[in-house]
Amino acid sequence: MPRSEAWQREPESYPFSTVTETRFQDLDPLGHINNVAMAALFENGRVRFNRNLGLERRQPGERWLIASVAIDYVAEAHFPDPVEVMSGIGRIGSSSWDICSAAFQQGVCVATCVSTLVLTDRNGPKAIPDPLRRRYEELFVRKP
Repeated sequence: MPRSEAWQREPESYPFSTVTETRFQDLDPLGHINNVAMAALFENGRVRFNRNLGLERRQPGERWLIASVAIDYVAEAHFPDPVEVMSGIGRIGSSSWDICSAAFQQGVCVATCVSTLVLTDRNGPKAIPDPLRRRYEELFVRKP
């Protein structure tokens, strides 16, 4: 039983989408996409979300660190069907934010993911600058 909420499994909840091909090597012995490959698909979706929206640009000395990644597997995913990863911002804190994502195959949600990122510099966590915060606010997921 998935722990994700219903809105997380709905494509309309997300402001961004990218499609990635699956590979034969992504399969496990049972014939479905394995958990490590699914994590990589979500990573690819997260990176494309940031890059396509210009969010990868940081100030010198700043880093974005992954604090946590939680994946809920909703259904089996299979090769050779591509995976559409949809993403949006789920929460903005003082120095961290959540990227909520869902993976779909043939229009069916197969997994959801919440990644928490932290903005840091040499001194540790750093407050999210107002321009970046405003951009994130434009990309919130749509919850009921």
